[in-house]
Amino acid sequence: MKIIVLSDTHIPKKARQLPSRLVKELETADRIIHAGDWQTLAVYEELKQYAPVDGVYGNVDGEEIKQVMPDKKIMTISGFKIGIVHGHGEKKTTEKRALEAFEEFLDCIIFGHSHIPYVKYAKKTLLFNPGSATDKRKSPFYSFGILTIDDELRTQHIFYSDKE
Repeated sequence: MKIIVLSDTHIPKKARQLPSRLVKELETADRIIHAGDWQTLAVYEELKQYAPVDGVYGNVDGEEIKQVMPDKKIMTISGFKIGIVHGHGEKKTTEKRALEAFEEFLDCIIFGHSHIPYVKYAKKTLLFNPGSATDKRKSPFYSFGILTIDDELRTQHIFYSDKE
């Protein structure tokens, strides 16, 4: 199973549309996960045209998105328990807030907020931040992630320099 993992798309503030590099991967996606800061439901509607979409709201998302998306979510895919949270809050690191958002053991936690691509294990939980497809901030590249699930979880970051 190929899952495209996104966060912090910030459309239309940071881009007018989904980047072509992202769209290329969306065309072969089995599922899409968005870890918040959509900024508009139009992004959700567009993503749904490619594959089923799961997600959460982020700190810049308004009521329109909060009515459709929860603040955090747990789902089981192919026997793996995956949590999704944006990761915003006060004090602590984004990674620490993402970990502390869930009380039960999860195989993977997908989060965003920092716009920094990140993959690391915290004990036996895989932490995965795809970065931002449209707002790289101080990073040299824009990015999103691919989570591949078969008998194990595998992550990959896709980096690119043109967000058009």
